[in-house]
Amino acid sequence: MIPELKKASEQKMQKSLESLKADLGKVRTGRAHTGILDHVQVDYYGSMVAITQVANITLIDARTIGVQPWEKPMVAKVEKAIRDSDLGLNPASQGELIRVPMPALTEERRRDLIKVIKHEGENAKVAIRNLRRDAISHLKDALKKKEISEDDERRALDDMQRLTDRYVAEVDRALADKEKDLMAI
Repeated sequence: MIPELKKASEQKMQKSLESLKADLGKVRTGRAHTGILDHVQVDYYGSMVAITQVANITLIDARTIGVQPWEKPMVAKVEKAIRDSDLGLNPASQGELIRVPMPALTEERRRDLIKVIKHEGENAKVAIRNLRRDAISHLKDALKKKEISEDDERRALDDMQRLTDRYVAEVDRALADKEKDLMAI
């Protein structure tokens, strides 16, 4: 019972960490990358779909993303969807290709983005601590039902704390790396 509980908790903590890293990937630095546009939704004949389902997204250079819709009538809709997104980007179409230049980040905008990533990091830490709390309550219930001994419970509690500490440290490392990326000019 204890090994299954540890394994399940570790898998959930890993998912929380992966979710944080995915969220951090969406926060833009001064460099362009195609993942920035992943959550942009485009009106495709009456239904909202992800931009990746209606266009090919590539990097033209370090500060420019190229978006090429697969259908010519979609160029204006894709351009409007990028402009209306909360990313603060200003796309320009050149025939069938839409160029999306990445503006340089100001110092103030960098500070705002750091606040955003720290908030995301804190949410990830809370999720990891909640998983620890759930595991501890399962262990205490098992002890009350006499399914495990007090020694096993104590060892399992120590293991859960070490696991939690390890994942919180991973979150801190991911945040530090992203903050360093944001502050690099």
